[in-house]
Amino acid sequence: MAAGNLPVLRKSRPQLTTLIQLEDLADPTTQHAATRLGSGATASNTVARHAACDADIARILLGPDGLPLDVGRSVRLVPAHIRRAAEVRDGGCVFTGCHAPSWWCDAHHLVHWIDGGATSLDNTALLCERHHTQVHHGYTLLWDPGQRCWRTYRPDGREIITGALTDTRGDLLPDLHTTDPPLFPLRT
Repeated sequence: MAAGNLPVLRKSRPQLTTLIQLEDLADPTTQHAATRLGSGATASNTVARHAACDADIARILLGPDGLPLDVGRSVRLVPAHIRRAAEVRDGGCVFTGCHAPSWWCDAHHLVHWIDGGATSLDNTALLCERHHTQVHHGYTLLWDPGQRCWRTYRPDGREIITGALTDTRGDLLPDLHTTDPPLFPLRT
């Protein structure tokens, strides 16, 4: 980290420098060696899209001579108030069957920012690192407004369904995926 102080958890992202054409970053098909990393190594545009999902992006417009003409500003990170609302709504990782608490989760854009997705509560879902990666590899999340719950679909379109959690003897385990208590108790 540039400042030299390591964050406790989920406070600051590692810094990664990549150089990629906007068209390659926006292309959903894998283009090998589409981005050059700060180390000089190359990677696919899929790797760059995954890294950009929960990153602070600085757009730099280069002129014909390769010198910067304009440095954009970051506008896509989920701000604290939207993340907190997602934590209250989701209670933790929304991937079916996962019980990871909210402090283990990344804020994921359902419609990727580069594809025109808004940085809003409606376009945000909490995912643990494992399931965040799976969503970037073809799994899909959908909010079911009628049931007020998230549904998870495999890359082939089949929904993931789980039953009650049990221990090795078959006894029911408590549901640990609960929302946080209200910040301010209601007064009666």
